[in-house]
Amino acid sequence: MYKGKHIILFVGLFILLVAAPLIVNFGNASAAPEPNVDTPAINALDKKECVESAEYMRSSHMQLLDSWRNDVVRDGATEYTGANGQVYEISLDDTCLACHTNREEFCDSCHEYSSVELYCWDCHDLADAEQVN
Repeated sequence: MYKGKHIILFVGLFILLVAAPLIVNFGNASAAPEPNVDTPAINALDKKECVESAEYMRSSHMQLLDSWRNDVVRDGATEYTGANGQVYEISLDDTCLACHTNREEFCDSCHEYSSVELYCWDCHDLADAEQVN
């Protein structure tokens, strides 16, 4: 009843199927895209500074936006004090999108690379910001 050859064959095929995506893509990793910050609004600024450091925004912008949403909806907060001590309006539309107007080059390029589906645009409309470009 013991069919060792068949079991070994099927285990080998299973391992090959599971490893196939890794084998096919080995060495084909592409570099992460750099967000394009070359917009008229940013170029017009004397001091090119975001609400937090570039490193923080690259790694933790979603946590910041989630925190902003909760602060506004639950606590009625309307202002955020950045690490630099400057006070900003808590608003994706008026604070973030005032400078980062090009969704395709700024937001979508990194999120597509990371296979992250954005749901910001379910509530926020970039039509006004895109007209600036």
